[in-house]
Amino acid sequence: MDVAFVIRERLLELGLEQRDLARAAHVTESYVSQLLTGKKAPPAPNRTDIYDRMDRFLKLRPGELARVAELERTEELKLKLGDPPEPLLPHVRDLILRTCRPEHAKQIRAIIDRQSFGELERLVARKLLDVVGLAVDILHLTTKHADFLEARIESWDVDLATFSLEIVLRRGAERVRRFEFVERDAEAQPGLQKFLADHSLSGTATPQELEFLTGLRFQGRHPTALYYYRELQNLRDPLHFQ
Repeated sequence: MDVAFVIRERLLELGLEQRDLARAAHVTESYVSQLLTGKKAPPAPNRTDIYDRMDRFLKLRPGELARVAELERTEELKLKLGDPPEPLLPHVRDLILRTCRPEHAKQIRAIIDRQSFGELERLVARKLLDVVGLAVDILHLTTKHADFLEARIESWDVDLATFSLEIVLRRGAERVRRFEFVERDAEAQPGLQKFLADHSLSGTATPQELEFLTGLRFQGRHPTALYYYRELQNLRDPLHFQ
């Protein structure tokens, strides 16, 4: 969990751009871009009021970004000192690890334990919510949400090479759900693979957007990772659609 992730998620949910946030926060668009790509570290909450302006613009609870920034800075300090970070959402992490396929549990735990709410943990949590139909902000999951998930989810598994997910429900007509995020055939584009591997470019992409991007064909041409990023922005721009 980090400030950049929270901001990207809210911008996507609200249909806003980085330049909109920059104007509201009284900073340059370049500053916001560097903050979201990790080139600039989030400032200490007690040394700036930028988080208050961002909270209001992004319609977050007062003090939300400052709280996340403090957690992020504490986690970085713990990593420097050699202490493993505490899970940000322990009830959700416990559920994820308990329902993971046993044969991969050790490997998944090793990955998830490196961060308080890292990329894999967020991906799995979001898809579990989608499958059971829980329309809730991923940042505000409660123990009740975790209990509801546990009542519906039997197990899940992930292919760490492609990040494709398989989720098995305890009941229902369609018990097994599978989600693919990258191409599997020999024509998989190198530019697409680089785009998916660079979280500063693809980190905010939704499963539906990834499905669209991986379905693009170019008849022998090979676009770059930057092309896929620009295509993603075009897909989100309402000016391009009636």
